Amino acid sequence: METKHVAMLMVLIPTAVFAQTHDENHSTSPSAYAGEETRLIKSLSEKDLEEIARGGGWGLARAAELNGVPGPTHLLELAEEIALTEQQRDNIEAIRAQMQADAITAGERFVVAELALDAAFQNGAPGTEALERLVAEAGQARAVLRLVHLNAHLLTLPLLTDAQISQYAVLRGYSDDPCASVPDGHDPDMWRSHNGCN
Repeated sequence: METKHVAMLMVLIPTAVFAQTHDENHSTSPSAYAGEETRLIKSLSEKDLEEIARGGGWGLARAAELNGVPGPTHLLELAEEIALTEQQRDNIEAIRAQMQADAITAGERFVVAELALDAAFQNGAPGTEALERLVAEAGQARAVLRLVHLNAHLLTLPLLTDAQISQYAVLRGYSDDPCASVPDGHDPDMWRSHNGCN
């Protein structure tokens, strides 16, 4: 990694993180990883494996979710609160079903790749070429899985109104309710109409 990129990352990561890591590395207390050595795949918990197996989001779509691009699963959970039409529900359900099916397939590939990487270390230290290949395969599998979830968010966006997206953000706790108060200088009726408060 180039020096300027390393410097930029160090600015972004709080000093407290470095202090905590330093303390952990020089502590005589047990590792935070203690107990994880019994996992089937050391890098994945049982909860992780369950989430991946059912095609769950596993936090992979946060780039979309937290930047105002809702996903199908939570939209369907909030269908009544954001007043999804029957047509919207049907379309979003189709996206969700396809996402889940694709995520299960991609997730299986990712788990197999992680299992192979884990096995390589169980059998001793892998060679450099083997390690590079195994890491690349696991990384690519994870990227495909992430793309499945992010793409589903993109597909839902054109189906929604601005008011529904705003209401979704409020219900998910990402923003304040624009209907709770009208800012100074705005016509109350126009403000409420524009923000879907009526």
